[in-house]
Amino acid sequence: MLYGVVIAFHVVACLVLILVILLQAGRGGGLSESFTGQMSQTLFGTKANVFLTRSTTVCAIVFMLTCVSLNIMTSRRGRSLMEFERAVQNAKNMPLPVTAPQGQEKMTLDQAKKELPPVQPEKAPTK
Repeated sequence: MLYGVVIAFHVVACLVLILVILLQAGRGGGLSESFTGQMSQTLFGTKANVFLTRSTTVCAIVFMLTCVSLNIMTSRRGRSLMEFERAVQNAKNMPLPVTAPQGQEKMTLDQAKKELPPVQPEKAPTK
């Protein structure tokens, strides 16, 4: 549950960080200059550059914190699904130990098979 919430928060932080970085004016003018010169000022006020710089810093910090927390949560979760499948397959292929009932001597697997009653196939139900 918490893992999913952190992933959702991480995705939102990634998208906001991408948007804020693209809105900043760089050497080529940035995405904010492509709208119009006044568009960025009406969106963020007269100090758009300061706002975008601070929001980039905040988004970068949130991004790093979610990355670290997802890393910690993933390492504590355990093995991957592929490793789990391999463990299940290995457990299925392992022979089961044959133990004798209490008070009897130990016997081999072939001896235990001989003492079992014969298995009768069930008849198919007819209508």
